Amino acid sequence: MSSQLSERAKQLIPKARLVSFASWQGLYPDEVIRIFQQADDEGRYLTDEDLETIKTLAPATSSSVERARFLREQAADIVAQAREQVLATYPNITAPGGELHPPERAAACWRDFWHFLRCITYGIAGNNAQFTSQEGLENMRLLYQELRVPLAAMICGLENLKLYSLERFDASEGELLIPYFDRLTNSLRRFQDN
Repeated sequence: MSSQLSERAKQLIPKARLVSFASWQGLYPDEVIRIFQQADDEGRYLTDEDLETIKTLAPATSSSVERARFLREQAADIVAQAREQVLATYPNITAPGGELHPPERAAACWRDFWHFLRCITYGIAGNNAQFTSQEGLENMRLLYQELRVPLAAMICGLENLKLYSLERFDASEGELLIPYFDRLTNSLRRFQDN
């Protein structure tokens, strides 16, 4: 892939949004949903201020918010570990001729891992595994197809984001987090079927 994006890719990028809070309407005060939406619009993790406001307005999310905060604080290390595992599993993927060559292509992949974990933390903080957007995921599938993104490597990365995230919690807390990771991983697996 050259560093030049096709027109189709440029059109798909803003539409390939993983998250939707539409199904959260009525479950949380509008202000809580606005906090999540603003963070997603800005492509960032929830801030401490965001998390404290969510806990205040939706007290039932308190323990979930703390899990999301912990993962946010560990995100760089978790993404680095997932990246290393992908490189170990696919040792030539970043070499010339590999599916993640040149280096800008690999950097985009690692950035996606960071965003995957970010989106998962939204679901966790909101204590709601229904955080993905079907339309956004379909646009992401088309984008990945257009860019010839190596799906097996991306799924490997997501599985390792899950593994390295869950190992930071005790077993019972980790069990609570599995559906959030599986929601996104299963969505990417469906990309392979199309």
